[in-house]
Amino acid sequence: MGGLTVLHECLVTLPHEDFVYLGAGARLPYGPRPLDEIRRFAGEIAGYLELQGVKLIVAACNSATAAALPDLQRRLSVPVIGVLAPEAHAAVLATRNRRIGLLATEATVASGRYPELVRSLDAGAEVVSVACPRLVPLIEGDEPFGEAIAAAVRDYAAPLKEADVDTVILGCTHYPLIRPILQRVFGRAVTLVFSAEETAREAAETLERKGIENAAEREGSYRFLTTGDPELFREMGRRFLQLPIDGAEHVQVATLEAVA
Repeated sequence: MGGLTVLHECLVTLPHEDFVYLGAGARLPYGPRPLDEIRRFAGEIAGYLELQGVKLIVAACNSATAAALPDLQRRLSVPVIGVLAPEAHAAVLATRNRRIGLLATEATVASGRYPELVRSLDAGAEVVSVACPRLVPLIEGDEPFGEAIAAAVRDYAAPLKEADVDTVILGCTHYPLIRPILQRVFGRAVTLVFSAEETAREAAETLERKGIENAAEREGSYRFLTTGDPELFREMGRRFLQLPIDGAEHVQVATLEAVA
């Protein structure tokens, strides 16, 4: 579901392009899984999308980007972009004291990709990483703005506040939905960074650079595929996309595995 927050920005930035979104509902959550397993799942999904004739793939998941992006870029014939590099770049630009916090899934933290990216841009910057396994289930639950999630945010924010970070990367595509809670806990003096807008701009620049963008005057379409329950996807997906979702098509996991 979380990748729908990235799709929202892509739809706004590229209204003339057509989008197909595949959500891996049958295999959630990704965060606690080993990186090699996430890499395999991402490869199956990307391979399936490539066979659908897409011209660009956005890995709209921090865990999948952290685990699989270089592998996907080597294996596929279409360009693939992810969500980590835009966030690292934005965080380096935003920080004033060069102390950057990261809230992310266990898999994303374990990959070490954010500190690598940040240090490649500013070798003197420090990244303090906190894995947040409770957040995604709470955000997808019945009370995404209840006391339980506020308490979890306070717990995860504590070591970052103690480390005196002035910028925090929201390293999971679910987290923008609770941005008001996060900003309340950290205060206005701390900048929260989320990459959806930057990722959408990178997608637009990639299409233009390669000369494969659609004509600006046309209106694009979007359709949804899921390996999970299509009705659940439609209902909950509206919370993340903030746009209408008329329906979703079901894709069998076995179909993805067969493509791989």
